[in-house]
Amino acid sequence: MSDEFTAGGCNPSDCASCGGGCSSVGGCDPIENHKTITLTMEDDTEVECAILTVFPVDAKEYIALLPLDENGQNESGEVYLYTFARTESGDPMLSNIESDEEYAKAAVAFDTVLQNAKDSMDKID
Repeated sequence: MSDEFTAGGCNPSDCASCGGGCSSVGGCDPIENHKTITLTMEDDTEVECAILTVFPVDAKEYIALLPLDENGQNESGEVYLYTFARTESGDPMLSNIESDEEYAKAAVAFDTVLQNAKDSMDKID
């Protein structure tokens, strides 16, 4: 996985607090300006993902990633959610969400981030 959080736009950790969601829906920075990370799946395939946002739930942070096809697009609308932390040296660390209950909490929080971004865009229009 490549760490490209610091290049351009807002820091993903700041996006959740700015209310913009850092998604293509609107917010801090359009998705095209965010960098990507490459995930290695259990079957050793690699998936390039755009970083949507990092957002807090209770005492943890989560990251929302948009998997991209070979053309840099996402036709399915599928989003991957992982727990997010940084190592002592500041490197990003992603982990699978272990329980259905925790995943449900993260999914609701991410939906709220998206809704806040949509509401912000509606106010601008």
